[in-house]
Amino acid sequence: MSDKIEFRVLGMSCTACASTVKKTLKEINGVKDVSVNFTDKKAVVYLDSKTIDKYLLKDKVLKAGYKLVDIDNAEEANKKFVSLERKRLFFSWMITLPLTIKMLGEMIFGYYLVNMQTAFYIDLILSFIVIFIIGFPVLKSTINAVKKFSFNMDSLIGIGTIAAYFTGILKILGLNIDNFAVVGAMIMSINFIGNYLKISATGKASSAIKQLVELSAKTAHLIKNDGSEINVDINELNIDDEVIIRPGEKIPVDGVIVDGVTAIDESIATGESVPVDKKTGDKVIGATINQMGVIRVKILKVGKDTFLSQIIKLVEEAQSSKVPIQEFADRVTSYFVPIILLISFITLLFWLIFPGVGSFILQFFSSYIPWITISSSIITKALFAAVATLVIACPCALGLATPTALMVGMGKGAVNGILIRNGEAIQTSKKITTIVFDKTGTITLGKPVVTSYKTSINKKDFFKLVGSVENLSEHPIAKAIVTNVKEMNISFDKVKNFQVIAGKGIEANIENKEIHIGSKKYFDELNINFNDYNVDIINYQNKGYTVILAAINKKTIGIIGISDKIKEDSIETINKLHKIGINSVLLTGDNTKAANFIANEVGIDKVYAELLPQDKINIIKELQKKGEVVAMVGDGINDAPSLKQADVGIAIGTGTDIAIESADITLVSGSLTGVYRSIILSQKTFKKIMQNLFWAFFYNIVAVPLAVLGLLHPAVAEISMALSSINVVGNSLRLKRISLD
Repeated sequence: MSDKIEFRVLGMSCTACASTVKKTLKEINGVKDVSVNFTDKKAVVYLDSKTIDKYLLKDKVLKAGYKLVDIDNAEEANKKFVSLERKRLFFSWMITLPLTIKMLGEMIFGYYLVNMQTAFYIDLILSFIVIFIIGFPVLKSTINAVKKFSFNMDSLIGIGTIAAYFTGILKILGLNIDNFAVVGAMIMSINFIGNYLKISATGKASSAIKQLVELSAKTAHLIKNDGSEINVDINELNIDDEVIIRPGEKIPVDGVIVDGVTAIDESIATGESVPVDKKTGDKVIGATINQMGVIRVKILKVGKDTFLSQIIKLVEEAQSSKVPIQEFADRVTSYFVPIILLISFITLLFWLIFPGVGSFILQFFSSYIPWITISSSIITKALFAAVATLVIACPCALGLATPTALMVGMGKGAVNGILIRNGEAIQTSKKITTIVFDKTGTITLGKPVVTSYKTSINKKDFFKLVGSVENLSEHPIAKAIVTNVKEMNISFDKVKNFQVIAGKGIEANIENKEIHIGSKKYFDELNINFNDYNVDIINYQNKGYTVILAAINKKTIGIIGISDKIKEDSIETINKLHKIGINSVLLTGDNTKAANFIANEVGIDKVYAELLPQDKINIIKELQKKGEVVAMVGDGINDAPSLKQADVGIAIGTGTDIAIESADITLVSGSLTGVYRSIILSQKTFKKIMQNLFWAFFYNIVAVPLAVLGLLHPAVAEISMALSSINVVGNSLRLKRISLD
């Protein structure tokens, strides 16, 4: 398995920059694969071996115009980078703003503070400082891009500002041309505004991670061996340490209550606002808030193994993923800059070769657009249009359209207990037509209890025998029986040859007696007669009970009725899904009558009962063959194969027991409401992605032709370019305010 190193990347201004960083790293011998995400500024490098020094990676990327920073130092390095960008912005406009005011005074009012010759050289000198000194990183990136023939947004800005500045040099050399040096300085300074605003905006887009990090407790009340209490940093805690948590305090890390009773606000983990009652033996999650009593907690997990750390890792990975439609946008972006460079060059040639056509266009629009000057030379007009074409094009908006929406949408999901593992699930979820549900733990609470029984032998002997065998099983129904037996203070016998028959029952031996416990279907297969219990079985099934039969030496000795309460929000959720046009199906290994009883209670459309795990997969496949887009909702463990087979797998879990590996979407809470919310979130996130892509494409489709025709001032073009990127990010940020109910 290859080694992995993660970095933060500083200095990227667009997705083309991310492609350049990726290409630079992949060229290094020993680098197996590279993933670079522009939005979260993260690079993951997979190495064939540990022989590659990470400083070599940093050096290569630095020469390409960017900077790799170790994850541990990323926050501090990013602060310095943002501070430097702020200084560039400030000093560039300290120079550019007076130049701009002076230029407008000369153009509009014909007012010169100094003579024209002196003003000309002032423009050249001060613009040189802005473009070639303050803007050196942009020019360096441009030069590296030209060398590698791998262009990015900086390439367009760099070439555009250099071209604008050199109009002044050409004028000195005697060419009849207007001086655009100040326009070049304006373009560079406006670019700094755009970059700084994008840094701020994308920072807001990724704020969900920061919010999750900030949720954790900073200190804990550690109980020492002598029983005294000291305050320590949570990083000093170890597994098996015990801490005291008082009302209003945060649980420091994941653990189990060893003393005390309380109610805990778990909303940061589950999205549910109602506090959860907790007692001795119950597990608690780090960063949740103790509401009532004083509790003593034994620590089970610390550091990266805690629930909160796992959630943060999951969200980071998910936000770096892509939706299929992004691949199309990325392909367009990769060709975009070279195409714009070519269009700009063709524009220059067009204006030089066909000056009459250009003059006619300008004459027609001159009364509507204030910056058009008919008297300018042909070369001036050609450069005016070519530079505007360079700086108006905006691959940034295309590159930001998908990842920013994903980042905000997944972040909103995380703080509402909805964990989306990959971007593809978002695109697929909007097309879901049918949702199939597991029953136990999904539609029902998953905490079955023994409700009724009937036996032909002594009650204590019956439950002692059944409990002894079920005690070796992990099935929820087995646990219900075992709990009931323990409450009766009955001890267990020694069991031999225990075996689970998947989806049917169990068999074992006790004191040379052959024991079978399972469903009616299982007993039919074994030809075990249970006619004496038929009336009771039918009666239990009509009440929605799950019926368990028990036999000694293939003679039925009794039955047990197990009931599982329907979740309070199951009916509401199914109704909401129906309202948005989604069909519902129940898949269960339970008997048909019990399954139908549950389905009728909650309003599920179709029922498939008495199923084995493979049967569930086959039913999902059949639905898919009929053209249905299927989501499967289950516990994420027993239903893992079905979750994988479905187009979208949704795992329902509670607390630290969530099974995030089996599903595309995991709901931290056991509440079924999360199913509806996850679909609404996916639909609205994908809608934002489509809106962003539309406006990014629309902007370029409209703006580039205007620039080619000479109808856009280069400075106005640069302002429009920056605003288009900010608009995309701003539109994504609106996802934070959407309602999921």
